[in-house]
Amino acid sequence: MTEQKKTVVAVSGGFDPIHAGHVRYFHDAKKLGDELVVILNNDNWLYKKKGYIFMNERERKEIIKSIKYVDHVVITNHPPDPQDMSVIKELRELKPDIFANGGDRVKSNVPEVEVCRKLDIKMIFNVGHGGKIQSSSELVRQAADKAPRKVAVKLKGKT
Repeated sequence: MTEQKKTVVAVSGGFDPIHAGHVRYFHDAKKLGDELVVILNNDNWLYKKKGYIFMNERERKEIIKSIKYVDHVVITNHPPDPQDMSVIKELRELKPDIFANGGDRVKSNVPEVEVCRKLDIKMIFNVGHGGKIQSSSELVRQAADKAPRKVAVKLKGKT
């Protein structure tokens, strides 16, 4: 009897801070296969994208690993001030069967399209209950708006 190959699904994101929309994304992505790998963008990536880090990569990884739909978490190796903001390197290494994209991602704004085509990785869009339901950046902004001035300045990434 031969062992059947497991279908590996990969998702990626900053997840900073993690919220219910992310959990729904993981839940729906897991339904697409047998194993779910979360490619977690590191602190260098987050700082380049948003200008601040709300939760560091170790904290985000620990929380994401504890979610029952997630089998593995891989942190990206983006250098400081990365020019390449994609997860192409990680997809080449992991070679998942499926790369699931949620929220506001469409084929035209996903730099990984070409590598997925070359490696025969199926791309699926609109995973996670029909689109982006919440924004990590918006959550941080709302918290900063409600916080005392000293805390708000720190939350907004200003010194």
